[in-house]
Amino acid sequence: MKKSDLFRELVENRRSNRHFSPDIEVPDETVLSALTLAHLSPNSSNMQLWGFYWIKSENLLEQMTPLCMGQSAARTAKHLIVFVTRQGLWKERAEWNYENIKRTIVGEPTKLNKRGLSYYKKLMPIIYRHDPFGFNNLFRKGIVFYKGFNKSFMRFESHADQRVMLHKSCALAAQTFMLAMASEGFDTCPMEGFDAKRVKKLLALPKDAEITMIVAVGKGTEKGIHGERTRVPLDQVIFTC
Repeated sequence: MKKSDLFRELVENRRSNRHFSPDIEVPDETVLSALTLAHLSPNSSNMQLWGFYWIKSENLLEQMTPLCMGQSAARTAKHLIVFVTRQGLWKERAEWNYENIKRTIVGEPTKLNKRGLSYYKKLMPIIYRHDPFGFNNLFRKGIVFYKGFNKSFMRFESHADQRVMLHKSCALAAQTFMLAMASEGFDTCPMEGFDAKRVKKLLALPKDAEITMIVAVGKGTEKGIHGERTRVPLDQVIFTC
């Protein structure tokens, strides 16, 4: 079977399952393998401003159930993965990328080397720096206005723009994880119904952490599939330009 056929079968068979078998365990090594693949997911500027918090202890799983609004997916899950963004790590990750580029340079830096070094040393602070008074937002707005006055330019101005970008990257990682678990014959359910404040407190998440989603993991049951999968017609979502 071709890789494309295998992938199509994987995507078509993956369903969000809301009830997992109590008798079938999900091996830790399977979850770790899927998280390792999630770590390879595409993300903005390779900054990897995310964290994957793996909950597997019975005690924490029980405490998470009411925080996930009592959903059966959370109540019956063998594992929960909390996908979070970590905006506060931007300096550390920019420096990590900068040093990685420096290590690849042999002799005189090429134009590509110089561009990469400048990207992480100069551009990343402009994009990610945040202050409580909004001065950096005003600075970014000024750059966007000046640079984008008569030509195309990335409209990246506010703290909200930063948050959106990070959650997009984190969601890509969550999708990779779910497909990886499906490839191993297990099921998942991404959940948005949870008390983010209390989950953050329970897990002692860092102050800068924001939860993108919580993914429940287990071996799905028939009762966990709520009806036939339906999607709006393709002509309502695919537009040829």
